[in-house]
Order: sequence, then structure tokens, then C-alpha cells
Amino acid sequence: MPVEPTPFAVGERPVIRGEAVGEGPPVILCHGITATRRYVVHGSRALERAGRRVLSYDARGHGESDPAPGGRGYGYPELVDDLERVIEREAGREELVLAGHSMGAHTAVAYALRHPERLAGLVVIGPVYAGEIAPETPAYWDGLAAALEQGGVDGFLAYVDREQGIDPGWRDSVLRFTRERMLQHRRLDAVVEALREVPRSRPFERMEDLESLDVPTLVVASHDAADPGHPRHVAEAYAEHLPDARLTGEAEGESPLAWQGGKLSRAIASFCAEVGQAHE
Repeated sequence: MPVEPTPFAVGERPVIRGEAVGEGPPVILCHGITATRRYVVHGSRALERAGRRVLSYDARGHGESDPAPGGRGYGYPELVDDLERVIEREAGREELVLAGHSMGAHTAVAYALRHPERLAGLVVIGPVYAGEIAPETPAYWDGLAAALEQGGVDGFLAYVDREQGIDPGWRDSVLRFTRERMLQHRRLDAVVEALREVPRSRPFERMEDLESLDVPTLVVASHDAADPGHPRHVAEAYAEHLPDARLTGEAEGESPLAWQGGKLSRAIASFCAEVGQAHE
């Protein structure tokens, strides 16, 4: 029978809530903006079956975690501080693999730039930030925040449908799973604030900063038809700038690898074995 995850709570301001499951070297999962800890490997147990201890948590203001305290927001310095607290409490000094999607990918990379010595490997899934914040970016996210604030989840979905340019063949699937994940949040008002602040924050200054990060890295890219919000060319740029990186993804016309929890988990498990994160 599968082992049930063990919940954990880290810190006080804000309390970061997550869960641990499995035994072995740690793999820490960091989710994207408006998602929760479930939406990195989508409930797959393949990593724990491969002999890994899987730690996942809700970023501040998301899922079950607390909103940012007064005077401290949702920028990448704060997100990385939270990740540091989770690692210190739940992984100690063990060598680990970090895997993150979108906002979580940027958080993981920013942590790796601070602490490259801690990592056996890094998995960067669907990065969006490419070394600069385009002038139109805050306007899009401000509109998304206003839609959620004024119209709730339905307003949020209507804005995504109208503004994101989803391929008609993928529209129903995208809107369905977007609704599912939005309903997981305890505090939608905190998600609104994160939508306004995260896109204005820089996880690092320039793409050239990645050239100093000599950590084995798997970069997961998606094709733009299904997932235009995570452009393929950005993932390709990460793979080009990181010194020890390789690129993977789905075949054209398939569902994005980032959406396929079991297949993605198996790819991460294979990567862990390749980089020598030994079983205990």
C-alpha cells in the first residue's frame, strides 16, 4: 500500500505548509504562480517509488500556506528565503535535487545561485523569465489580478481565455485544470497580491548569470501551441546558458511534459540517477 504523505509546517511569519513522502535522498518540488504543491508532478508517486524522499510545499499566499506578513511581499528574495527555511527544516545538510515549474523554476534557480554547493541537480520546468521584464508583462498580470479580485475564479478564467491565446484544441483542458487548481487556495486575496508582485521581481539579473551555475540541470520545455504562457524559446535559452544542462520535452502535438505527472516524475527520477544522487 502507498505510504501517506506526512504534513509539515515551517516558520511563523508566514507559516509555509507542505508534505513529505517516501524515503531516500531528497527531491524538493516548487510550484508555479497560482498553483499549489500538487501541481508540479500532479499527484504522481513515481519519485517516491524510485527511492526518493519528495518534499513539496505551498508558496506563501498559495494553497494552505499563509499570506506574506505586513511589509514583506511576494518577490523572489522572499520566495527563496521560504525555500531556504523548508530545506533547513526538512532536508538538513543532505545533498538534494530541486525541481520547479515556472515561478518555482525561477525560485529554484535563484536558490541554486545562492547555494550551488547544496545541489546534486536542478530541474527547470517551463521557465518564463529571460533576464528582463518586458514593459507589457506587468499589465497582463495586473489585469489577471484585477479579474480574480473582481470576478473570483470565473473572472480569472474568463481573462485567461480571452488574453492568453490558447489553441482551440487545448482550450477546454487548460480551462478545466486551471479552475481545479484555483479552487485549492485558502486565500484568493493573497494570490491577487502575488499576481501583482511576482512578475515585477527578478530572480537574477541577467541570463549570463546562469553561466556561473555549474550544476547538472534538466530543462523541460513545452511547445507553444498548448502552453504559450511558457515559451519554448525561453527554456531553450536556459539550456544554452547553463553550462551542464540538457533540454527535454514532449513530441510536437503531445500534451506538454509539464502536464504529465507520471512521465515527468520518471524523467526527474532518471535524472537523479544520472547525476549520482545515490539511494540510501
